[in-house]
Amino acid sequence: RGRGSSSATARRRGTLCRLTPRQGSRAPSPAINMAGMMPQFGMQPQVILLREGTDTSQGKGQLISNINACQAVAEVVRTTLGPRGMDKLIHTPDGKATISNDGATIMHLLDIVHPAAKTLVDIAKSQDAEIGDGTTTVVLLAGEMLKLSKVFVEDGVHPQIIIRGFRKAQQLAVARLRELAVPATAGDEASRMKMLETCARTALNSKLVSTYQDFFAPMIVKAVLSLDEDMDLGLVGVKKVPGGSVTESQFVDGVAFKRTFSYAGFEQQPKKFASPKILLLNLELELKAESSNAEVRITDPSKYQSIVDAEWRIIYEKLELCVASGAKIILSALPIGDLATQYFADRGLFCAGRVSRDDMHRLSRATRARVQTTVQGLTADQLGECGRFEEQQIGAERYNLFMDCPEARTATIILRGGAEQFIDESERSIHDALMVVKNCVKHPTVVGGGGAVELEVSRYLKDYSKTIAGKLQLIIGAYAKALEVIPRQVADNAGFDSTDILNRLRAKHATKDVGKWFGVDIDTEGVCDTMEKGVWEPVASKVNSFSSATEAACLILSIDETVRNPKSQEPGQGPMGQAMRGPGARGRGRGGPVSAGMGGGGMRQMVGRGRGIRAYRGMGGK
Repeated sequence: RGRGSSSATARRRGTLCRLTPRQGSRAPSPAINMAGMMPQFGMQPQVILLREGTDTSQGKGQLISNINACQAVAEVVRTTLGPRGMDKLIHTPDGKATISNDGATIMHLLDIVHPAAKTLVDIAKSQDAEIGDGTTTVVLLAGEMLKLSKVFVEDGVHPQIIIRGFRKAQQLAVARLRELAVPATAGDEASRMKMLETCARTALNSKLVSTYQDFFAPMIVKAVLSLDEDMDLGLVGVKKVPGGSVTESQFVDGVAFKRTFSYAGFEQQPKKFASPKILLLNLELELKAESSNAEVRITDPSKYQSIVDAEWRIIYEKLELCVASGAKIILSALPIGDLATQYFADRGLFCAGRVSRDDMHRLSRATRARVQTTVQGLTADQLGECGRFEEQQIGAERYNLFMDCPEARTATIILRGGAEQFIDESERSIHDALMVVKNCVKHPTVVGGGGAVELEVSRYLKDYSKTIAGKLQLIIGAYAKALEVIPRQVADNAGFDSTDILNRLRAKHATKDVGKWFGVDIDTEGVCDTMEKGVWEPVASKVNSFSSATEAACLILSIDETVRNPKSQEPGQGPMGQAMRGPGARGRGRGGPVSAGMGGGGMRQMVGRGRGIRAYRGMGGK
């Protein structure tokens, strides 16, 4: 009983996985060989593999399970694709409701717990950060690739062969995309503006604000072209003002921000200037309150007034230096108190405190002003200027507008609308269109949208697959078929007969160069030349979609085992914690914490009951 009880107890408790080498078996390593000799001394070796409660799955079954999970995620966003895509209403635990058909937003708000399915969330975020549009497309492509690869997995094809075929197909698809790309730089500035507005309309066509695409497209193009070579979209401010109609939204060629918290005297300040000088500060202009537990000790009560006077002189000196600088508008990221507000109002100046850091940065870029941390030694080159400054009432809010800025490296779009959810979705739509136009400016090549380019690349890959032999022929053919999910889903979401539409598109694309730009026509429930109709998409968007979807599919297919670790236990819980709390926690061979947690009974039970340490002495225990 003494020798076998430890093993039986461990199996009964199930606290860990054990490997006990049989006597006479060939040991794989010196360490295991020594372990094989240990039973002769009355000890059983225990090799810990995984923690208790660890869930493992491997083989073909878990790979198919991962594919099914990714397909379930793709099904959620499937109906949001295209100009007639539906919206999703997502209600979060904090009570906030979000209405959107943006793939990245939906994927972000979904509480996905499956570890493999989270890969689709990552590629949607990557597409949104890099391109801004096409997030639903990349998720659908990845889901369709995995769906078609599941047949090969079930038939026993090794996943690495599928991965190799997908990577080859992706290289061919990207190369074909670059061949199909149409340069959009020819012509004068008016032609360039028209091309950019067409791309912006295409990006907005599938959004909630698609009805107002002609209204917003020129705004978006002007905002992007106002930036410098870096194309930092953080310098394009989008402000939301609830109420009013969408058509009351306006574009400000400069900086606009909501009026900050103001003190008494603010209404006496002028609200309009022509060509004013602007001073930007990162400095408090108010009397500072004493810190907690601060004290000033004086020996003569008459000196108290001199301390108060010194404090007033400091603040007045700062205000006098601001006025002497010649600035008409004084802005600070820190508070400007009631004393300073009234002081500036009496002298016909405008001031505002607690301006956000982003707005201060945009103002600095637009007006050439430098943010100062002190008012000592102010010079003219440290001040900025703008053509016009005005405070306007927009809805229920008052906004400060800085227009006709000399540098004009920034812009602001003020959005109006009824419901809060509508304005939020409008902001996301504007952001996507800004990203698309930015990519068109950087890479001025476009392809036809509406599923046209996917059908053309699919036809090209099918033709190529017929020229090779072996399993890769089928895998590249499956990749080509996966690309057809885009025009099929666009037709389905519009309520069309997708089978009929797809057959007509295949017939058009079979003529190669003549019908290469034919895609789904949403207006007439048929097919049309998307290039002539003005449904354009940047090549960079499609290249990134194909590459990201392929990488995600290959990543899922390369997983051969899933290990889910158990949650960390509370202190004092589980076998180890119970052993630590038990009477054996005092040690001294009474079933101490480690051996008791492993199912043993301390050192006594490990070497046999009643013999103690003598069991170590030679083969006979003497």
